[in-house]
Amino acid sequence: MENSPESRAKWYVLHTYSGYEAMVKDSLERLIENNNLGDSIFDLKIPMEQTIEEKNGKRKVVERKLLPCYVFIKMIYSNQVWYLVTNTRGVTGFVGPQGRPMPLREDEVRKMQLESVAVNVDFAVGDSVSIDAGPLAGFVGTIKELNDAAQKATVNVLMFGRNTDVEVEYVQIRKLTAQVAEGDAEQ
Repeated sequence: MENSPESRAKWYVLHTYSGYEAMVKDSLERLIENNNLGDSIFDLKIPMEQTIEEKNGKRKVVERKLLPCYVFIKMIYSNQVWYLVTNTRGVTGFVGPQGRPMPLREDEVRKMQLESVAVNVDFAVGDSVSIDAGPLAGFVGTIKELNDAAQKATVNVLMFGRNTDVEVEYVQIRKLTAQVAEGDAEQ
């Protein structure tokens, strides 16, 4: 798989008109199908986040665009693909110098969670871990449950003076060595 076309593909950012993100994604999916571009364009994403909205006293989970006016595209760059993508209705251009695409770095792809990476871990129930990313960064806790299929762990942390179980992704936690965990416990 090292030399497959998809391994050479990189993530790029498209700028769109406001509110056109879904239409651009649909148009690009049709473009890929109609022009047999499946070996040049591999994925399209509109990063979304779930938020809780309260209307008329009722709470409701709503999906919102994390970055309005942007669509992420995983592709192998060529002038032909650039021409077809930039001439899609609703696309104003690629993000980069003079409208030429500039690929995202690996750390940016991970931060935006554009690709789900399976993490091989040596965690076990009862291990002390530090949460290094996400809203709970800085907390230390003990693993109560592991879900390898979902790549998530249930960690018991001391929050607001009481023990609380929280669910975090494997990529957000780091196993603490016995010496570090004892040092944290003494403080």
